Amino acid sequence: MTLLWITVLPLLGVLVPALSAKRERRICSLATAALPALALLLTLSQVPALADGETLRFSLAWMPELGLELALRLDGLTLLFNLLILGIGLLILLYAHFYLAADEPFGRFYAFLMLFMASMVGIAMADNLMLLWLFWEMTSLSSFLLIGFWSYRSDARKGARMALTVTGAGGLALLAGLLMLGDMAGSFDMDVVLASGDLIRSDARYPLMLGLVLLGAFTKSAQFPFQFWLPHAMAAPTPVSAYLHSATMVKAGIFLMARLHPAIAGSELWSVVVPLVGIVTMLYGAWFALIKTDLKAILAFSTVSHLGLITVLLGVGSPMAVLAALFHILNHATFKAALFMSAGIIDHETGTRELKQLGGLRRAMPVTALLTTLAAAAMAGLPLLNGFLSKEMLFTETLATPVWAGLSWLLPVLATLGGILSVAYSLRLVHAVFFKPAREQPPKAAHEPPHLMRLPVEILVVLCILVGIVPAVMATGLLDLAARAVLTEPLVFYLSIWHGVNLPLIMSLIAVIAGVAMYWQDAEVRRFTQTFRDVDARRVFERAMVWMSYKAETFVAYFEGNSLQRYMGLLLFSALSMAVIGLAGMTDLTGSQGNQPIDGIVLLGAGLLIFGGIGTAATHRYRLISLLLLSVVGLVVALTFARFSAPDLALTQLSVEVVTMILLMLSLFFLPQKTPPESTPIRNLRDIILAASLGLAVASLNYAVMTRDTGTISDFFMANSVPGGGGHNVVNVILVDFRGFDTLGEITVLALAGLAIFKLLNRLRLFIPHSDGEGRVWSPDRYPMILTSISMALLPLALLVSAFIFLRGHNQPGGGFIAGLITAVALILLYMARGVDWAQQRLNFPYQPVAVVGVGIATLTGLGSWLFGYPFLTSAFGHFHLPLLGDFELATALLFDLGVYLAVVGATLMILANLGKVTTPHRPSKQPETPEPTPQSRETH
Repeated sequence: MTLLWITVLPLLGVLVPALSAKRERRICSLATAALPALALLLTLSQVPALADGETLRFSLAWMPELGLELALRLDGLTLLFNLLILGIGLLILLYAHFYLAADEPFGRFYAFLMLFMASMVGIAMADNLMLLWLFWEMTSLSSFLLIGFWSYRSDARKGARMALTVTGAGGLALLAGLLMLGDMAGSFDMDVVLASGDLIRSDARYPLMLGLVLLGAFTKSAQFPFQFWLPHAMAAPTPVSAYLHSATMVKAGIFLMARLHPAIAGSELWSVVVPLVGIVTMLYGAWFALIKTDLKAILAFSTVSHLGLITVLLGVGSPMAVLAALFHILNHATFKAALFMSAGIIDHETGTRELKQLGGLRRAMPVTALLTTLAAAAMAGLPLLNGFLSKEMLFTETLATPVWAGLSWLLPVLATLGGILSVAYSLRLVHAVFFKPAREQPPKAAHEPPHLMRLPVEILVVLCILVGIVPAVMATGLLDLAARAVLTEPLVFYLSIWHGVNLPLIMSLIAVIAGVAMYWQDAEVRRFTQTFRDVDARRVFERAMVWMSYKAETFVAYFEGNSLQRYMGLLLFSALSMAVIGLAGMTDLTGSQGNQPIDGIVLLGAGLLIFGGIGTAATHRYRLISLLLLSVVGLVVALTFARFSAPDLALTQLSVEVVTMILLMLSLFFLPQKTPPESTPIRNLRDIILAASLGLAVASLNYAVMTRDTGTISDFFMANSVPGGGGHNVVNVILVDFRGFDTLGEITVLALAGLAIFKLLNRLRLFIPHSDGEGRVWSPDRYPMILTSISMALLPLALLVSAFIFLRGHNQPGGGFIAGLITAVALILLYMARGVDWAQQRLNFPYQPVAVVGVGIATLTGLGSWLFGYPFLTSAFGHFHLPLLGDFELATALLFDLGVYLAVVGATLMILANLGKVTTPHRPSKQPETPEPTPQSRETH
């Protein structure tokens, strides 16, 4: 349960800001930080077990047959990411408390931040591929909310939309890849997948699966050619940038490659594609970090570069390269989060992030200058700081592990070039802000921030120093656990700040010297950059989106033509073609089962059904007549169900038919009773031929199926209805037990549809038509006495029948759905007989909570089974004996059925009762009314 609490606590933390936002801001901040702090402590409490070599797991069955479980794991890799997600997240919460302005909606900001934190924790702890993808998509949505937090700014909206589009598209590719991966491994369980590496790599679908998974990882981690979204996401508040785009979200793709490394890495395709993409990303990001003039843009492109560095190491794939990648994940999160927060402090205290307006700040902000310099030195990979160690490991592994065959010498050369650029843009960042004189004055006079705002930066910089000086003490244990989780076996290594004079050290010295020289020639770099045309990625993206939208609209217009008739014609013609292809391959339409005997009742019913169907189509311009003939079709269908021993379906069909007729009559009341002809005779003939052909094809398919001995699952339901569901009514047991999840989804959709229609009709008022379509004035007797008398007598009787149908539904024809429809029909009859005003005075309660409570009861009934260790919506039943009452049965399915009943009643009445009250007895007069005089005009008179 500890793993479940680690995952759930940040998710519960989403509610804390909503509940405490109206209180003092300090209280809201502290309350928000409490739950992730507890989750961090719970994570740390499991370190001894992990150190003993255990992998902690927790799972709840969801759909075991499909391999779907709420499965969580805690191993070394999860521990590393949880420490970053929760630890740095707590520092970001402290920083955001001081960064956000007093009038900012901080409660909403904290809620979005906690939702993102919970999503990232879920990715790190997922032990099932589908659960991992679910949390993956949650990060895309929550990051969209955070990037677009300042929604009044155009750049924030566009940056959020760009990030969601790119990462969302990658998420869809990832879903396809994970489905293929699970099919190749035979399970979505993480342990099974990780143990099936040889089987997966030998599968013919491996290249396609790898491409899809890498698309998901590359889009999330801003790898080339998807790197363009990350710099434009800098429109988010700086706490968001410091958290999402340095320590967490952009690391999700890196985490995915590390987590699935035993299963998908190690092939020649992996060794070519992943290092190539990584090294291109590394150099691309480093170059643009060197030439940008906005602080956050510099840090954004440097983040892209360092993500490319980690990708290179994972692509190289040797044990030590994987260790170096994990080490740089840790190092990059610390110095980059510190740098982002320092940039936010500078922006907060000076009012700008532009280098030309910054300069000489070391005197006004000496502590911030020191902290930023140390963090930038770590980013540049200077000795005695953590970035130096992982950069040395990069150089070592690019030299020691041959990739790209005869071009293996190219990788260390390009890695050194990346190091040169890293030193250059880090030096430029520090020198331009704190030492070089500013060309323009900043909007505000610079000064140091409050100490608590600077405290997270101080903590992270101290970690950079400690890891750089005593890496064996600070990082060995954590990296050992993480490497063991990725490599699935122990790795012997030793971290040290000095490895002697060797080629990697010489490469580091070259990077430092050449980087300083490159910045020394910064003017030449500027002139070289100006020879190229500046391309705005956001503008290119917006144009691409407009072009795609235009092409999509053109495509739809071509096939649909703004004509429902044409659209339906193409759809039905396609269905007819498929049916004809299927029928063409059959040698005999009649199967071995033969036909049932035909009697007079069956012929009469078939005749009425045909008459009603043809009559409905033939009289469609006369709506009331067409509606009456349509009711004949519904009634005959209900009788057909009863004839073939389906009383439940017959009752349901009959109830639905009554409700549908009332709905259509209420709607038609406001529409013309007659519509003019719109189709030519040739079109009518075409439609008749198409409809008849399709009807004949569908009838032939049904006939072929029903006359053949086809295997069904009805025998299973018949055999298990009583022992498994405790009910003799197989249909009801299927609805509330075997297929209860489907029913829950249906009543949820029904309740949402009812709420939507209620909101649409709530303030709509239509005038009552004066006469029918032929000019006959409506009867002044709006509420006939016979109808009112009958409705008053039928209401209690109908409610009694409804209760009877509901209570007997588990063992006899009936159930919550039918009972709910009967109750709704009885109440609607009262509305129709007595009028809306009269009925609402006596039924003075809203129907929305009824539907919502119904869905809630059904959901809680399903969740209750979890408390006893059973899958969702598992029902329980038992037989009891009470004096006087005798033997009787109780089943939890009755509670689920109660939820169905309430949802049906609430949703149906929301629709019908509100549709019935949109009328108003007042009619517009031909002459405009004289406006009532104002108080001033009265005084004048």
